[in-house]
Amino acid sequence: MKKYLFILFACIFVIMIGFGITLPVLPFYIKQLALQGGETIASASIHVGILTGIYALVQFFFAPVWGKLSDRLGRKPLLVIGLSGYSVAIVSFGLGTSLVMLYTARMIGGVFAAAILPVANAYVADITSEEERGPGMAWLGGAAGLGLVFGPAIGSFLSQVNWHLNSILGHLLIEQFSLPFIIAGFLSLPTLVLVIIWLPESLELPCLASAVPGNNVFETKKTKFPLSCLLNFLLIAFTSQFALATFEGTFALHARGLLNFGPSRMGIVFVICGFTMAVVQGIFAGSLIAKLGEKRLFPVGFMLMILGLTLLMFVSDFILILFCVTIFAGGVAFIIPSLSSLVSKQFSQKSGTALGWLNAANSLGQAAGPGLGGFLLTLQIHLPYLLAILLLSFSAFSGIIPMIFTAKQKL
Repeated sequence: MKKYLFILFACIFVIMIGFGITLPVLPFYIKQLALQGGETIASASIHVGILTGIYALVQFFFAPVWGKLSDRLGRKPLLVIGLSGYSVAIVSFGLGTSLVMLYTARMIGGVFAAAILPVANAYVADITSEEERGPGMAWLGGAAGLGLVFGPAIGSFLSQVNWHLNSILGHLLIEQFSLPFIIAGFLSLPTLVLVIIWLPESLELPCLASAVPGNNVFETKKTKFPLSCLLNFLLIAFTSQFALATFEGTFALHARGLLNFGPSRMGIVFVICGFTMAVVQGIFAGSLIAKLGEKRLFPVGFMLMILGLTLLMFVSDFILILFCVTIFAGGVAFIIPSLSSLVSKQFSQKSGTALGWLNAANSLGQAAGPGLGGFLLTLQIHLPYLLAILLLSFSAFSGIIPMIFTAKQKL
C-alpha cells in the first residue's frame, strides 16, 4: 500500500507544483503580456485575479464529473487522462504569446487537474481502513503542501533571467516567465509513467460492473445520491478554500504595491505557506485525526485561519508576515485532510462522487477568492481579508457546530 500512496503523492505533488509556480510569477507574466497587448497596468491586475480564479472555476464544473466517472470506470484511467492533459496544458501556458492563449491553456489545465485531486483521494479511500483513512488523506495533503513549497521556489528561481539554449536547430530563447511552466509540464511525465506501469486499479471488478451506464454524472434525486447530506461539508470546504485562495491570489499584488516585494520575497512567503501545510499535514494532522477525530480539528483550523488573516492586516515586517502566514497555513492544514477523511467515511459506497463534489466546493472557493479579492483590493487593501474572515466565522457557526452534534451516518 505504501508504494501506491507514494505514486498518488507524486500525482498531487506535480499538480500543485504547477499551481504553486504561478503564485510569484503570474503577476509579472501577465503584466508583460498585457502591456505588449496595449493594456494598462490596472487591467493587468484584474487579469491576474481572473486567471487565478478561472482555473479553479473550471474544476468546480468538472470535478463532480470526473469523480462520478471514477466510480464507474475506475480510478487509474482517470489519473492517466488527467496527468496527460495537464502536462500539455501547462506547457502551452508557458508558451503563450497572448492573454487569449493563457486563458485557453489555463482552462484546459483546470479541466484535467480536476481529474487528479478527487480521484487520488478516492483511491486512498479504496485502499485504506477507516483507522488509516485520516493519515492517508493527510499524506496527500502533505503532497499538496510540498507542491506549494517547491512550486513558488522553482518559479522564483527560474524566472530571474531569460534562458538561452544553443542546439543543432539554432539559438532558442525561452523568456524568464515561460520556463517555470515548461519545466512543470515535463515534471509530470515521470509520474504518468509510474501510474501507467505500477499503479493497479483500486476498485474491485464487481464495483465497476455495478455501474449503471445511463445515469447522469451529476447526481440527482433519480440516482439517489444524498447531496443534501453533503451541504455542511461543502460549506466548510468553500469558505476555507475561499480564504486560502483570497490570500494566494491577492498577496502578491498587496505585497508588490504596499511592501514593494519582488518575486524572490513573494516566493519565500508562499514557500513558508506550503511548507507549513506540508509539515502539519504530513506529521501532525494524520495522527491527530486518528486520536481526536476529524470534527474536533475543524474549530482549531478555523480559529488559526481567522487569527492569521487578522494579524496580516496589521503587520508590515517581513519576519512577522512569515509568522502570520505560518499560523494561517497551519489552520488550513488541519481542515483539508479532516474534510476528505470524514466525507470518504460517511459516503463510503460512492466516495468518488462525494469527493468530486467536495473538490467542486473547494474549486468554487478557489475561483471566487482571487477574482473577488482582486476587485476588493482596488477599493481598500484590507477588504479581501475582512471578507474572508467574515465567511470563515459564518461557516464556523453554521457549518461546524451542527456537524459536531450530528450523529455519524454512513451513506
